[in-house]
Formats: sequence, C-alpha cells, structure tokens
Amino acid sequence: MRLGALVGVVRPVGPVVVGISLGFTLSLLSVSWIEEPCSPTAAVHQSLGLLQDASLGARRPNSISTGPDGRGNEDFQPRIIPYKPAKKSQPRKVSRAKYISTELGIRERLFVGVLTSKSSINTLGVAVNRTISQHLDSVLFFTGARDRKVPHGMFVVTHGDERHVWNMYQTVKYILKHFVSEYDWFYLAQDDTYTQAERLKVLVGHLSMNRALYLGRPQELTSKEGHGRYCHGGSGYLLSRTLLVQLQPVLENCRNDLISARPDEWLGRCIVDYTGTNCVEQHEGLRYSHYELGKNSETSKEESSLFRNALTVHPVSDPEHMYRLHKHFTQIQLQRTYEEIEKLQAEIKNVSELAFDGNSTVTWPIGINPPFEPKSRFDVLRWDYFTELQLHSCADGSPQCELHGLDRLDVADAIETAVGELNRKYKPVLHLRKHQLLNGYRRFDPTRGMEYTLDLQLEAVNQRGQSCSIAKRVHLLRPLSHVEIIPMPYVTEATRVHIVLPVTSQEREQVSQFLEVYARNAFMTGDNAVLTFLFVYEPFEAQRVNQDDIFAVVKAQIGDYERKYPMVKIPWVSIKTESLSLLKFVDIISKKHPMDTLFFVATVKTSIESEVLNRCRMNAISNWQVFFPVHFQDYNPAVTHHDVPLPKTPDLDKNAGHFDRDSFGEACFYNSDYVAARTRLAPAVQENEDLLESLDLYDLFVKYSGLHVFRAVEPSLRQRYSADSCNPRLSEEAYRRCQQSLALSLGSRASLAMLLFEQEQGHST
Repeated sequence: MRLGALVGVVRPVGPVVVGISLGFTLSLLSVSWIEEPCSPTAAVHQSLGLLQDASLGARRPNSISTGPDGRGNEDFQPRIIPYKPAKKSQPRKVSRAKYISTELGIRERLFVGVLTSKSSINTLGVAVNRTISQHLDSVLFFTGARDRKVPHGMFVVTHGDERHVWNMYQTVKYILKHFVSEYDWFYLAQDDTYTQAERLKVLVGHLSMNRALYLGRPQELTSKEGHGRYCHGGSGYLLSRTLLVQLQPVLENCRNDLISARPDEWLGRCIVDYTGTNCVEQHEGLRYSHYELGKNSETSKEESSLFRNALTVHPVSDPEHMYRLHKHFTQIQLQRTYEEIEKLQAEIKNVSELAFDGNSTVTWPIGINPPFEPKSRFDVLRWDYFTELQLHSCADGSPQCELHGLDRLDVADAIETAVGELNRKYKPVLHLRKHQLLNGYRRFDPTRGMEYTLDLQLEAVNQRGQSCSIAKRVHLLRPLSHVEIIPMPYVTEATRVHIVLPVTSQEREQVSQFLEVYARNAFMTGDNAVLTFLFVYEPFEAQRVNQDDIFAVVKAQIGDYERKYPMVKIPWVSIKTESLSLLKFVDIISKKHPMDTLFFVATVKTSIESEVLNRCRMNAISNWQVFFPVHFQDYNPAVTHHDVPLPKTPDLDKNAGHFDRDSFGEACFYNSDYVAARTRLAPAVQENEDLLESLDLYDLFVKYSGLHVFRAVEPSLRQRYSADSCNPRLSEEAYRRCQQSLALSLGSRASLAMLLFEQEQGHST
C-alpha cells in the first residue's frame, strides 16, 4: 500500500530526476575528453579545433590561452598605461574663393577680343566699342602701341610692338594667362569688322562648351602634314576653351617654328598643325553667317538675305559706316521683335478660345501680366489725376502742383502715342488731331507697369475734308522692361571710414550729445572708423584762441573720451575762415589723407550708428559711385509735443519726422574721386572764385564728375531738429533746397494745422 503510494508520488518527477542525472554524467565525461594532450601533434589538432570553434562564435570551458611555457596566466601582472591627452593639431586654414561662381567652377559664357592699332583705336576702335560694349559684358582691345590717352570706356592691352603676328601671339598668350579659366568661348575680330552682338550671344548660347571648335569663315592653307583650313580674321572667329587649353602647351613652338605674314593665318597654322582642328563654318546645324562688303557699297541698298542674316560684316571703312550698319541691323532686329510679338499675341488669342471661359481669360494687352488684384481695401492702387499742365497728386502731399520735368514728358509721350495709335487704327477713313486732354489718370502697377486712361477731345477729318469734334477714351500701358542686373565693382565692409565733422562756434553746444551717441555706437563696439573734428574759427575768434578758446570745452570733452577709451584717438584740425565753404574744409582734410581714404562728411546734429558706416562702405565705390544718404529729420518738438513730454527714444514714424530729400549734409565718397572732381572744377574757379562758396558737395559731384550719384533713405541716420539759417552765399538751387528743408522740418501738416487751430481757438475765447 505504502509502496504504491510512493510510486504514485515519484512517477511524475521521475523523468526530471533522470534528466538531471544524465546531464551531470555527460558534463563530467566532456571534461575528461578535452583535457590537454601530452603529444605535440595532439596539441596542434586541438588548437585547430579551438580556432574552428572560435570562428563559429563558441567558447569551450578550457579555451583560455596559455603562455609559451604552458603554465597558463597564473603569473600575469596587469600594466597600467597612464592617460595622455591627444595634442590638438592646428586646424588647416581653408582658402575660400572670393566668389561662389569661382568655387563652383561656373564660368562666363563669352569673351570678346578686338585687334586694333595705334592709328585706328581712336576711330574704328571707338566705333566698335560703342556698337557692341552695351550688349557684351567683356570686351578687350589689343594693340601693339597706343597714345598715352586711352579713349573713355575702353579697356586696352598694349603689347609694345606693331608687328601683326607678334601681336596675335601676345594676344593669345594674354588670354591664356588671364581668361582661359573664366570663359567658355573666345571671339576674336579686327576693328574693321562689324559684329551683331545679339546674334553672337544667341550663337554661343546654343554651342556645346566641351568641344574643340574653331568656327568662322574658312580659308585654305597648306600645312606641314597637308592641306587645312584657317578662319579669316576679317570675319571674326570663335575659339572654344577646350581648343585653347590644347593650344597652351604648344604656343611657344608655334612662335618659333611657324612663319606667316598674316596673323589669322599664323594662328590657323598653329591650330591645324598642333591640334588637328580645322576651321569650320557650320557646326551641329548652327551656321557662322558672314558678309563681305564690296567697294563703295551702300548699306541701304543691300537687300540680300545673306546680308540681313549676317553675324559679321567686313570690311568697314570708317566709323560713320560702322554706325550706319549698326542702325540698319538694329532696325531689322526691332522689326523682327515686333513681328514675333504680334505672332505670339495671335497664338495666345487662338489658344484662349479653347479655354473654358473663352477669350474672357485673355488680359489686355495680350501677353502682359494681368492687373494687380487687391486682397483688401488697403491694397487698392491709387489712380492719380492729371491734366496737361497740372498734377493733382503731389509727392509732398499738396492737392495740386505744376506738371514739370519727367512727369510732363511722360504725359506728353502718352498723349502722342494715343493719337498715333488711333490714327493707325482708323486710317485712311479718318485722320485725328488732338484738341485737348479732358481728363487723365495714371497708376503704377508693380506687376505690369504704368497704366494710363486718357479722355481726349479730338478733331476728326474724313476723306472728303469734313471735320467734327469727338471725345474718345483711350487706355494705354507702359510695360515694365526686362530686368537687368547691372555689374558693380567688388567692395567689402572692412574699409576704414574717416568721419569728417565740421563744427562752428554756434554748434559747439551740440557736440556733447553727438559724442555721447557716437561713443555708444562706435567707440564701445570698436568700429573701424576715425572721427576727425574741424573747428571753424572766425578771424576775431582765432586771434583770441590763446586767451579765450571758444572750443576749449569741446577739446576737453575729446580728451575725456580718449582717456575713457585708450584705443581711440580723436584728431582735430583748426581752420580760420570768413566764409563757411564746405569745399574749402574738405580741401584741407583731403590733402592730409591718402587717395584711397573713404570720407563720411556729417554734421553735429546727426546721430550716426554702425549700420550707417557699413552702408557707407558698401555704397561708396572708388571711381564709380558716391553716396548721399537721406537722413530722417526730426520735427520741431515744440510743434509735435507741445502739450506732452518728449519721449526718450522717439519713434520713426510720420508724426515724429520725415526723410529729408532736400538735405545733402551727409556724403560718403573716396578721396581720389573728390580730387578728380575738384581738378575739373579748377578752371571754372579761376573764372569765378565764388563757386567754392556757392557749391555744395552734391553739386560738385553731379556737375564736375562722371560718377554715379546714389541716394537712398537711411533709417539709421537721424538728425535732431535745430533752428538754423541758410548760407546766403549758396547757389540759387542750393539755397532753395536749404529753405525747403528748413520749412519741412517744422512739423507735419496735421501737427501744424492742429497748432494753428488751437491758437485760433485761444484767440476766439
């Protein structure tokens, strides 16, 4: 009974016990099997087995490596390696290109070289430059010798020798040295060749840049290895960059080995003999069209299709002939443009008929962007009303002003165009003549251009001579032209600015406030600028300078700032004069500085911030442009805040002030540009010495320099209000501008009207 009960209890756990026992037995047997053998052969076999097991990722119980003496690792002593921080190597300085295009390997498309001579550079050379330089970006003239005076607007390279073949060699060598990595195509022509610049750009735009191509007017020549073809220089020729790169290592061999009387033939022999490339007239379906003029040929009588489609015309006898050709081809190009426009308009009109809404989707004029659609009432474009003599929407806010200058020319041109289009539409049935303009409206749409609506009173005359007066409404649009990027010289913000600050005895009280603002914006930030004071003494004040210096307090303030900012030096110059002539002041400063100095002339009422100095550096370009910023003029606080306290930081809004377009007190220019303008002014000063006192800097650069005079509003340049007076010795125009500036700085129209209203209310009570 008890045995049966015991068997019933053990039976469920019996397999478990048997399994555990079997496991212990097998593990003991495996330990005995892997004991280290005594024979070397067995040890080798065991090592191979361990390697195979290791390759499979298994680890055996006795797989710990032993030393060479077979004793295992009982005597292993750990070694501590001290931590040594890695030495920081100097980072390699990465040289970045100045322009993104250089770093990305982007090249310009076309380089143009014109071969000229000392005898023709001032005649045919100038004519070539005037006819193609407006259409092509890079035009360079190569000559053997030239006069000291280079024609204006031309870039000339002189080789110093009049031999034609030598000049060709030097020209190619110069191009390979300076331009081969910057352009894809190189066009060379003589100065007696007329080139259609626009057609040349179209041709180059369709050519593949990675071909060794020699394109022009082929002529036969005999080379060392047989016959070949070179491109005639009179018709011009195109060289690919790939071809010039192949020519570069053998150019010296061509100079030493090849002899030719013609420069174009010499270059052709060099290309054919050393690169195996012949001149071709056609490539990939594109033809290099050229035309050779006969003796005493007249441009107006040339009617052949070869002439009309020519890329180059040769030979041109004189500059007048060059200009006649340019006018003729320009008229052809203009006529073709008008025909293409009419064709495109017809296609747009035909295609629009298939649209869901039909022709209603076509905007007028066809092909021009649709009118601007405002999203709210604040976006509605305003129409300005005008007549032939008056404009009823003035820049200064006046309800009516005289129509003059460019506005008057614009209105007259719109009326003339409207009458011309009406006559073209109704001829020969009617002939229309303008009687008067009844109403005129115009607005500027930024998406399409200037829109006009004209109500014209016209006199209509029929074919029988009968006439009557009719009114006609006409809509016109002056579309925006193609946006053009004007190339500008490269400038940086690293140039040091020399701020010139004239101070008179009446302005010395305002210097402390100027220095406080300037120190916060320039001294504390370490801006690369130098402030120079010009203390203007009258003769009586100059005599008492040792006893009673009127600028002693100002000079003491300058010393305090120099001690507060040890790295800052504030130079000052004393001037004794009877007349306040800014040109005379700048003359003195100009002589004390190098020609590449950047000047910024300011006033003590001006608050200068660092942004102003940066824009001065960017907008003033040596031998190219001067900068006259338009400062924000604060209104008279007695008018704008006559019943409220003046805020510490006034806002920049229409109630606090305005951008004073009539003031030219601040100017930014290079010393070399000023000296050049003063040199041109010198002959006029000898005849009239009062010019130095009547002219300001703006008039000097506008009238006596060929530089761009750039004006732009400058929010960071602010001028405090001051009750000043205008110098009566200024010219009539400068004096008018000064008076206008003082009048507008009193206050806004709303503030002045409110002040007058309150005064009238006070008098009435």
